[in-house]
Amino acid sequence: MELTINGNKREVDVPPDMPVLWVLRDVLGMTGTKFGCGMALCGACTVQLDGQAIRSCMTPVSAAAGKAITTIEAIGNTAAGKKVQEAWIALDVPQCGYCQSGQIMSASALFAKNPHPTDSDIDAAMGGNICRCGTYRRIRAAIKHAAQGGRR
Repeated sequence: MELTINGNKREVDVPPDMPVLWVLRDVLGMTGTKFGCGMALCGACTVQLDGQAIRSCMTPVSAAAGKAITTIEAIGNTAAGKKVQEAWIALDVPQCGYCQSGQIMSASALFAKNPHPTDSDIDAAMGGNICRCGTYRRIRAAIKHAAQGGRR
């Protein structure tokens, strides 16, 4: 099966029902995308498929064929991803950091579609991403910071 991951074509010999997460981590060695719950409930495994935030632990690789997969390893190459990552750093968002790749992937998908999100927009886009450390206020502040062009 041919996949486009972070702009690069990759051939993988995997079952069509293998989750994208395991293709990325176990087959291709791309460990930035994290395993959390395995049931698409926590958001740690979030990647983008054609710009849409998806849970890679439950998405079969066959659903990603012919589409563009973007992972945390390359999200900084997109305009939205770069702004979100810069805001994350400026506001020191992570605590333990485990959920942050999924958080950034969801936030950058939101920001790419809506560069000036309201609190309701942020809640809707980020609602499925869980942070055990409770950095939700900093996450919201970073998204708003990115929307304001990095101004406080």
